[in-house]
Amino acid sequence: MSTKTINLTPKLYDYLLNVSLREHPVLQELRAMTAQLPAARMQISPEQGQFMALLIQLLDAKKTLDIGTFTGYSALVVALAMPNEGSVIACDVSREWTNKALTYWEKAGVANKIQLKIAPALETLQKLIENGESGTFDFVFIDADKKNYLNYYEHALTLLRPGGLIAIDNVLWDGRVADENNQEPETQAIRAVNESIKHDVRVTFSLLPIGDGLMLARKK
Repeated sequence: MSTKTINLTPKLYDYLLNVSLREHPVLQELRAMTAQLPAARMQISPEQGQFMALLIQLLDAKKTLDIGTFTGYSALVVALAMPNEGSVIACDVSREWTNKALTYWEKAGVANKIQLKIAPALETLQKLIENGESGTFDFVFIDADKKNYLNYYEHALTLLRPGGLIAIDNVLWDGRVADENNQEPETQAIRAVNESIKHDVRVTFSLLPIGDGLMLARKK
């Protein structure tokens, strides 16, 4: 028993991965490739990816959004967890990063499930709303520019069906959210979305200390 979340030492973290991680070979390859990039820190951890895959299966999700795709790990995790008729709309502004993603989606045999939208994500989300797709998505993952987190959350909530789930990454921001002396715009934006969700009666929620902090908000 414990009254608070256990601290993961490097040794314990290695043990966690050793006994719990079942990572698809293409996910392993994609993670290894991304680790060589200067922006490698932008990728989610493998245990977070596996947790998200479990959420997709529990939700029986078939229509999802990936806001901030980078090299494609999170979109690939979700696509692999969905049935053949499942679809991911992946939003990003970088062709350089997402071109790498396309290779691994093809290699894993799920490229047909993923629609890549190269444009500012808010434009893509607004077009989906204007096209009558509000209330039709099962799951939304948000891991893009932090200053727009609240905007992404509001658009995602509009697009989500009742009972659907939003997952927001980096909400503990390497501990910076708890540092009162840190008033950087990105830190303040993450604090704002955390506080907003805490008081949002439209959702039930839980903030999990997995990866860099994962906020889960279920639409009522």
